[in-house]
Amino acid sequence: MNMLTPALLYFDAVAQEGTLTEAATKLHVSASAISRQINKLETSLGMPLFHRHARGVELTEAGRLLLAYVRRAEAEGAAVREELLVSMQRKTRTLRVACAEGFARVWVPSAIAGLSRQHDDVEFHLDVVSSSEGTRRVAEGEADVAVVFSLGPQAKVTVEHSTPTPVAFALVSPDHQLAAEQTTTLKDLCRYKLAVTAPGSSQRELFDLAMQIEGLTPSITLQSDHINPVIQFARSGVGVSLVGGLSLDRRDREELVTVHLDHPVLRQRHGQIQTMTGRTQPAILTAFVDALIDALELLA
Repeated sequence: MNMLTPALLYFDAVAQEGTLTEAATKLHVSASAISRQINKLETSLGMPLFHRHARGVELTEAGRLLLAYVRRAEAEGAAVREELLVSMQRKTRTLRVACAEGFARVWVPSAIAGLSRQHDDVEFHLDVVSSSEGTRRVAEGEADVAVVFSLGPQAKVTVEHSTPTPVAFALVSPDHQLAAEQTTTLKDLCRYKLAVTAPGSSQRELFDLAMQIEGLTPSITLQSDHINPVIQFARSGVGVSLVGGLSLDRRDREELVTVHLDHPVLRQRHGQIQTMTGRTQPAILTAFVDALIDALELLA
């Protein structure tokens, strides 16, 4: 059941599909019916919602504002329906979580486990995505909460909590030459084979920028979209892995050596808990945000 009015449903479909014809096919109605509803909506608001052109339509600024309202209304409606089902049928509630890969090993699973101990009627759908994708999903109502890395202010979402997450450590095996040091530098790292995350990650972006500023060329032996291979590279003893502290679990900390790495550029990253702006949060989502913050404090 969708709680939006027909006019808003048609508007949403046109905004997603880009043409009246494709929106009509998606909704199984005529294009003329959609056109009439859009025209009525624009007349009632006193402003155009779309720019019309030969290939289809594009949202005006007013259209983008209305689409943001529709996304919030859809999220609110889904939350209300779920709360009603929970109260009437004791239905399991679902939280949709989007998180960056660096948080998926420890922080987010720890928070999920903590909340699960207190609530038997909650299930989690966890998608590991890029930070930009996590923010987009929350902004557009496709996820209830995102746990992501950020390199600057966020305008499209509400930041529930933010904490510094610097790219702070060179990770090595106990028998590696660097293991005897407490700190190291970017120049020192260039002496060793390195494992880093792949281009596109916040960690790699900062690392490349810092190396460029210092005029250095690292010897990158392994780059990966996932943090596990990067950490395993350090465990092998072949070289050095670049990591943030929140990516390391207990076994990593017991079996490997973290050597502090400090550079101003590497301190520019924050970990953020993000939710949709303007949405009234269900109580269970508020509880999960609190669990995320509690898990972070324990890890710290």
